[in-house]
Amino acid sequence: MPDLAAPSALRFEHHPAGRPALGIGTATPRLSWVVTAAPDDWSQARYELEITRGGQAEVHPAASGEQVLVAWPSAPLAARESASVRVRVGDAAAWSDWSAPAEVEAGLLAPADWTARFVSPRDTALDAPAPIVASALELPGEVVKARLYATAHGLYVARINGERVGDEQLAPGWTAYRHRLRYQTHDVTALLHAGGNDVEILLGNGWYRGRLGFQGGRAIYGDRLAALAQLEVTLADGSTHVLNTDGGWTARESRIVGDDLYDGQRTDLTRAEGDRTPVDVLDADLSLLVAPDGPPVRITQVLPAVSVTTSPSGKTLVDFGQNLVGWVRVTVSGAAGEVTIRHAEVLEDGELGVRPLRTARATDSYVVDGDAVLEPELTFHGFRYAEVTGVDDLLAADIEAVVIHSDLERTGWFDSDHELLNQFHDNVVWGMRGNFVDVPTDCPQRDERLGWTGDIQVFSPTASFLYDTAGFLGSWLADLAAEQQKDGSVPYVIPDVIRRPGPATAAWGDAATIVPWVIYQRTGDRDVLERQLPSMRGWVDRMAALAGDNLLWSGGFQFGDWLDPTAPPEDPFRAKADPDVIATAHLARSAEVVALAAEVIGDADTAREYGELATKVRDAFAREYVTPGGRVLSDAATTYALALQWALLPDAAQRKNAGDRLADLVRGAGFRISTGFVGTPLMTDALADTGHADLAYRLLLQTGCPSWLYPVTMGATTVWERWDSMLPDGSINPGEMTSFNHYALGAVADWLHRRVAGLAPGAPGYQLIEVRPLPSRRLAWASARHITPYGEASVAWERSGGDLRLELTVPVGATAVVTLPGQETPVEVRHGRYEWTVPDAYAPEEQAPAEPTIRQLMDHEPSWDRLVSAAREAGVATDEAALADRLTRFLDAPATTVVDAATADGFIPGADRMRALYETE
Repeated sequence: MPDLAAPSALRFEHHPAGRPALGIGTATPRLSWVVTAAPDDWSQARYELEITRGGQAEVHPAASGEQVLVAWPSAPLAARESASVRVRVGDAAAWSDWSAPAEVEAGLLAPADWTARFVSPRDTALDAPAPIVASALELPGEVVKARLYATAHGLYVARINGERVGDEQLAPGWTAYRHRLRYQTHDVTALLHAGGNDVEILLGNGWYRGRLGFQGGRAIYGDRLAALAQLEVTLADGSTHVLNTDGGWTARESRIVGDDLYDGQRTDLTRAEGDRTPVDVLDADLSLLVAPDGPPVRITQVLPAVSVTTSPSGKTLVDFGQNLVGWVRVTVSGAAGEVTIRHAEVLEDGELGVRPLRTARATDSYVVDGDAVLEPELTFHGFRYAEVTGVDDLLAADIEAVVIHSDLERTGWFDSDHELLNQFHDNVVWGMRGNFVDVPTDCPQRDERLGWTGDIQVFSPTASFLYDTAGFLGSWLADLAAEQQKDGSVPYVIPDVIRRPGPATAAWGDAATIVPWVIYQRTGDRDVLERQLPSMRGWVDRMAALAGDNLLWSGGFQFGDWLDPTAPPEDPFRAKADPDVIATAHLARSAEVVALAAEVIGDADTAREYGELATKVRDAFAREYVTPGGRVLSDAATTYALALQWALLPDAAQRKNAGDRLADLVRGAGFRISTGFVGTPLMTDALADTGHADLAYRLLLQTGCPSWLYPVTMGATTVWERWDSMLPDGSINPGEMTSFNHYALGAVADWLHRRVAGLAPGAPGYQLIEVRPLPSRRLAWASARHITPYGEASVAWERSGGDLRLELTVPVGATAVVTLPGQETPVEVRHGRYEWTVPDAYAPEEQAPAEPTIRQLMDHEPSWDRLVSAAREAGVATDEAALADRLTRFLDAPATTVVDAATADGFIPGADRMRALYETE
């Protein structure tokens, strides 16, 4: 029996454990901790928090089993105040040891805490070199503590005495600048010394003043770069000294002669920096300043070059082996002249495939004279390949890729015996890394890179498993609420740089309701629901107003089932699924989510109001869009998936028939995906929940185009925007939107975690874990593990020798409800490690029915593969999708008639040849 471990991983709000929570933006931070080991029958019944402030310790006892987001028990922290916190836990009989101390320090909590003012170079033209603002501070004694509070209109990089401040990249990040501007708190104690100290701040255009959005906008937030900095220093004698940005600072031009997030950075290392000129003090609203809720963008990895080759046109190409986000770092020796680096995600005909970048130049250039390490500070790119000119005989050892993204803590993993599936999951992870650059963007490479609401709405469950996204997404939701229009309309992108009046479209605007609900489900943070509830209600009220008295949201603009694979490249709106069906379904779903959220926070009246609205919308949906037999209008896979997963079908018979119809649509598509952004995340759940799990696996593991694994077979290392961003012949899709790094279609990874492996939240924050794996004969084993708020949970199953073995780890403080494969009665277990062995229902070979229908023949994969091979060789059908489409109207016919069905009763040539080949095989 394990001993009771001292609590660990003590953290404040959603800031990571293991490093001080410096500059936190709340005076009463909530606390969480983990107990890694405890006796089998142990339960936390009490805890004590020891909080040391100003050298004085105070102990706060509580008779509670809570350990996640526990309320701050002491007096609120003052601005700049720090505290050291320890916790110990106990049952009724004994205490654990105390945890290691964790440090928290408040930032500047009110405008009055700022004495600095924004300063801007007087010559700050859009195309001028990046400016540096500077000043100095004389310190008469030894430094014991120093903090730099800083932000900017634009990007900033601060240096003290020539040393870079902090490890943040692209600071202060991107928020809805008109409403919220983040500042950072830096511990700069080690950078200062007695005597003179030089402080410099480099400013870049970034999101504030650079090109932003696909509409060609520039300087959307303002045309003047500016810095705000407050350096506060405490000396050994107790005296304090402050250096503020004010009219006494000066400005000069740097060697960065051009910078833009889309176009890249131009640097002239041979150029003398400009003369010092005065700065202007700007009148800016300091009430917009907020402390960060999540981690900043950092360098998280450096990848070596895989190869350096020469293209057909004679260009030097570097392959880093991974589609990533960041920049190239190259070391040059004795170079003279200009070095240019162009970036792209793919090659086409052996050259950089730059057409998907649209107008983004994605080019960094340097004028050099001598030895140098070249890399930008004020831009980033999405790329796998780089084209380098100006460096003779470039060696792979001299060039590397620097990977950046918001430095979120990794919390989720998946593995299996299926190599392509594992690579797909890795692609999902890399896609998330590349698109979580301060906001959840659609893509990281072209002239867009915007926080599209629809993408994160469908992907948020996957994101919240893979990484700790609570602070990151909580900040983004604050921007959403700030940018939401008075009538409740939710902009298509957050921060809103499109700025259209009354933007309202289903699935995209529903990020206002779905994302906070996902955060609550995955973390147990009810405060996010309380903060966002007005925004959530506003969006549902807007949807209901657009729907009108009949509660059917019809007509008007909709993105619909965006990028349905049958939509032509030039018209991504042309999906099979009726947009009115999609819109009304989302109204029902979001109304239900608002009701559930209101119930959680104790608002009974709101819960009742929106619960009744959800019921009425469901009834209206069923009357208008569903036949008595369960057919859903437009007869598209997406509309069936929505209706099935969101309880929009009134009775069991309709549900069964709709599930069967969805299964037939999957068969008719040749087991290839037929949904866009809206339907894709729901397909495998809808199939599995209606008794068609085997078809869900057929869909999941398909390698033909379109499918999740087709890009993997084409060498993809991230998830694509389109199912066929690259065509089978290696050419780039002719459509305008052909990003090779989009995470939306990777939302199915949540199904891998929850259902394939079987690790799902059964209660908010995984206090109850639902373990219900869904094995398949197509996989020998699968596993998932997740760092829940209570600690690490893991599930692994393996099929071998006629048995299926399930292993489970439950963290202390959580329980699990386990439904073993093939058994109906669940088992409830507490913390610990468990193992079960049950008969493997998938061990016997799959047998074809004695007198099958065509449907049953298609479901028997060996028979179907033989049929496809025969049809292809006989020239009857080019691939399985074409053959399946022919058979759609004959699924109930005897399998003996399959050749006649495939050849339209012999009107399509090749029937005799196909029959001979099929029967011979």
